[in-house]
Amino acid sequence: MLKSIQQRDKEGNRWVKITMGVLLGIICLSMLTYLIPGLGSSTFNASPDSVATVGGKDITAFEVQQQLNLATRGQSVPDALRGFYAKQVLDQMVFKQALEVEAQRMGIQVTNDELSDRIKQILPAAWNGDVWLKDKYTTEVENRIGMQVPQFEEYLRDQMLQEKFHQLVTDAITVSPDEIQREFLRRNEKVQIEYALIKPADLASTIQPSDAELSEYYSKHVGQYQVPEKRSARYALLDLNRLRGTAQASDAALHAYYNAHVEDYMVANRVHVEHILFKTIGKTDAEIAEIRQKAEDVLKKAKSGANFEDLAKKFSEDDATKPKGGDLGWIIEGQTVPEFQQAAFTLPKGSVSDLVKTQYGFHIIKVLDHESAHTKTFDEVRNTIQPVVLEEQVTAQANKISGDMAAAVRQSNHQPLDDVAKKFNLQLGESAPAAATDPVSAFGNSAELRAALFQLRPGELSQPIQTSQGDVIVTPKDIVPAHQGTLAEVRDRVLADYQKDKSLELAQSKAAELSKLAQGGEALDKAAKSLNLTTKTSDSFSRTGSVPDVGAGTLIESAFTMPVNQVSAPKLVSGNWLVYRIVGHEPVIQNELILQADQIRQQLLQAKQNAAYDAFKTALEDRLKKEGKLTINADAMKRLGGRTSL
Repeated sequence: MLKSIQQRDKEGNRWVKITMGVLLGIICLSMLTYLIPGLGSSTFNASPDSVATVGGKDITAFEVQQQLNLATRGQSVPDALRGFYAKQVLDQMVFKQALEVEAQRMGIQVTNDELSDRIKQILPAAWNGDVWLKDKYTTEVENRIGMQVPQFEEYLRDQMLQEKFHQLVTDAITVSPDEIQREFLRRNEKVQIEYALIKPADLASTIQPSDAELSEYYSKHVGQYQVPEKRSARYALLDLNRLRGTAQASDAALHAYYNAHVEDYMVANRVHVEHILFKTIGKTDAEIAEIRQKAEDVLKKAKSGANFEDLAKKFSEDDATKPKGGDLGWIIEGQTVPEFQQAAFTLPKGSVSDLVKTQYGFHIIKVLDHESAHTKTFDEVRNTIQPVVLEEQVTAQANKISGDMAAAVRQSNHQPLDDVAKKFNLQLGESAPAAATDPVSAFGNSAELRAALFQLRPGELSQPIQTSQGDVIVTPKDIVPAHQGTLAEVRDRVLADYQKDKSLELAQSKAAELSKLAQGGEALDKAAKSLNLTTKTSDSFSRTGSVPDVGAGTLIESAFTMPVNQVSAPKLVSGNWLVYRIVGHEPVIQNELILQADQIRQQLLQAKQNAAYDAFKTALEDRLKKEGKLTINADAMKRLGGRTSL
């Protein structure tokens, strides 16, 4: 291929401009790399097993793995998704090979000349006039495309072959004026409705079954109410708060910390300022002159003793500081633009500047305070150091005790918990029974603690587990095995399920009654009121619009074809029951068709072309399967990426 490029350049062919289509082609080539999230660290065992055979050529598990590694760059993906991504890669590889088989049958190919022209379009920097620069070409491919030259040219040839088939399949596809008109109407038709939404969730609390009804419901659904194993625990806690209460930081420790972190207490030259900003960005000279005059007027007020903070709140255009009276806080040298810094750092404390012009506009600056560069003394920062040193001491002490606790449990995890607690001055306590997925009382939702509690045998001690309260050792106290729950045990669950089921029935019943009354001639709002329901009237909406509480217009497609005043049948929408009346239809403005026609045509054309190409892909693979030229080894695929439907 490199020789072909060189030969065609000698013939004097001129290279053409890069087009969006070509760039999109390269993007398509690299989609495998960028669109499949990480799988690289989820390694597959390389295997020569054939995952698929196309036209007599095997696609092995090892080859699929290579493509996955190319795509993922060392990232990882949950095991549950591994099979899905493996199948996506295999589908692409199968289709690529199927196209080659079909291309041979039909005599379709990508010539070296065509490939050369395409490469020139994509990488014009690899040419100096008509002279091909081999080294430059290699560098451009490796650095810009991120591939080796043979790999790049293979990908490009595959893409161009797909383009040829895509053109062959879709060239005859057109979009008629009638199709454009229908789509224009579909997008732009608007309807207004009056509606009542009956939400089962709102009705659930009104349903209060008798004991007999609840018992009957439980009996019919008894299998749903299994009670999982529950465990209570005894624990010994290394209470961090108790350690904090006894910890003391000596002066020596505080001084040592100060000396070790003295750089943290160095203060640069800084100034505390307020400002009023009049923006000039994007303004004309005439507008800037007016802004300057306004700024001068405000400056006079500031110089005459008017309250600076009030002026800033009224006139400043700096949205960040305006509510604070223009307060910028402390600024250090180099933090602001030079003009602002020069004025701020040279003005005396309490003074107001003249107008200061910066790239942002005109500023009026007031200096509240100056502070020269210095290092804060130990006495100045003592109160901030003390809690830090104390916490470090508590952490060190806790780590030491926790390590000793762990060593003691390693020696014997069957010793009495009380003995461990006494030895290390730990706080004893008990947790209430909880399932493996429930928070352990007193320690919140600690997954590590829950896991330990349900893995331990009676009498065994866990290793110290870190919690927000401190490290804790747990041991099972009482174990209640999983069992069929009695009504008394699961009453709350049964009641909630009963209310949910009955509220769905009640909502549907109310919706049916409302629709019947309104269709019988009663006004929808009055019929709704008689059933303790309320109605709303929507704004006009299109199919691409939405209705409050209901959702997208497409959910009530039939509304666009119903006549005014017609009442709908009850409709289940997103778990709620809806009844609506057509208030009116908004006429479509036909003149807007002129503005939308080209966009609609392109979108419809692309959709039809994509559908046609997808149908071609499916038909090609189906035909090759029937001819025995395409086979998929489902077992090999399962071994490669987990269970997946092929």
